[in-house]
Amino acid sequence: MSATAALIDWPLEAEDDTPLALWSAGEIAAATGGKASTAFAVNGVAFDSREVMEGDLFLALRGETADGHRFLGGAFGKGAAAALVEHPVLHPHVLVDDTTAALDALGRAARARIAPEARVIGVTGSAGKTSVKEALFAALDRGSRGRAHRSVKSYNNHVGVPLSLARMPARTQFGVFEMGMNHAGELSALTRLVRPHVAIVTTIAPAHIGHFSGEEGIADAKGEIFEGLEPGGVAIIPADNRHYERLRAKAAQHAGTIIAFGRAAHADVRLLDVVPAPGGGSLVTADLGSRKLCYTVAQPGDHWVINSLAVMAAVQAAGGDLGAAGLALAEMAGLAGRGARHTLAAPGGDGSGQALLIDESYNANPASMAATLAELGKTPAARRIAVLGAMRELGADEDRYHAELAEPLLGAGIAHAVLVGPEMAALADALGKSGAAALAAPLQVDHVQTSAEAADVLARIGIAGGDAILVKGSNSVGLGALVKALA
Repeated sequence: MSATAALIDWPLEAEDDTPLALWSAGEIAAATGGKASTAFAVNGVAFDSREVMEGDLFLALRGETADGHRFLGGAFGKGAAAALVEHPVLHPHVLVDDTTAALDALGRAARARIAPEARVIGVTGSAGKTSVKEALFAALDRGSRGRAHRSVKSYNNHVGVPLSLARMPARTQFGVFEMGMNHAGELSALTRLVRPHVAIVTTIAPAHIGHFSGEEGIADAKGEIFEGLEPGGVAIIPADNRHYERLRAKAAQHAGTIIAFGRAAHADVRLLDVVPAPGGGSLVTADLGSRKLCYTVAQPGDHWVINSLAVMAAVQAAGGDLGAAGLALAEMAGLAGRGARHTLAAPGGDGSGQALLIDESYNANPASMAATLAELGKTPAARRIAVLGAMRELGADEDRYHAELAEPLLGAGIAHAVLVGPEMAALADALGKSGAAALAAPLQVDHVQTSAEAADVLARIGIAGGDAILVKGSNSVGLGALVKALA
């Protein structure tokens, strides 16, 4: 028997439940139809040589602009145990015809090898999908004592989803996978890889609308997530969204059970009451159908209240621990680029010596912009400053979407707005015509083109004690660099 064949039957964990290797050479070869050069075992999987960790399998993927085979030396220099390649190399490897197809195959094998009683949850939506995914992971990981797995970062596309699957240990009890799209048909392929038992659509809003004829097209594309549901699976949809009926009709074609969440009377998981909690969060009372539940959401904002209903609906549908989920939501910190809060040293102002920085720099669409500005308006502050980056992929109506931010921006009681990117000219123009000068505290507006110029504006106006600074925009605007410099 060859060394490769002998490895196929390696145990995935010891009898005492101690996890062993994520993949052996034989398992990778069997999953991908490839040929292993020697016996080896790996503890992780990576496709970016800069992110390789000791013991990883490095995937030499061929992209539109780069060939991963060029970075094999760097990957092994950082401690990669082996590589998935299309031509033989001197280091331990599995040789395949196509590394991208092999990644899909490895992801399918990972999904197939988890226990029949394990539950997989898929998450998509125009906003909130990463937050819901992270909250679900925190809830299920706590309840299962560390046997939950999720996609990291925003690995939600045709590479990130199979990569996240390939990283899933065989002993996983709950898997949570984010799936994104900006064109029709993309989610259809991704969800068939994930094969979720529970599929969530967080909301429908005009994100990536430049690639669609309207919001209805976005709703149809997001609804593709239900196509991959396991038989008898559960679809979770937003009851308050104007595309609710459209999503429900799509879900009914594939799901055994449909659960709606929100404020609406027809919601199955319904918000009964919400009051402010100490520290800026919310105390939520919800009706889950079979029971009523009271829990705290640490993160501020109405959007987090509604997101928490989707989380609770999914935990219940997946057979998770609702008590552990409540504790996880009460302790969950803000995510980098998606609501993380930083305390800055800031002399002057109200004399507190501290200012608040709210990091929403990773993503932006009209709905999330309005929601975040409303939350800023509720934040106690001596002075509120908003650094708003352009919203991308909004198509022919981008000027209208940007101009319509004038109302929520003015309603938030903001003293100074720094608008970043050429698309923000429409908002700057709308604010100039809004009568802001008549407000008790006139709004000051600077329109600049880059993140660096926004930093110059903040340096000019100065950040003082008692200030609250919101930084939000599409990731491509580069406001993350501004947050990093400030924090």
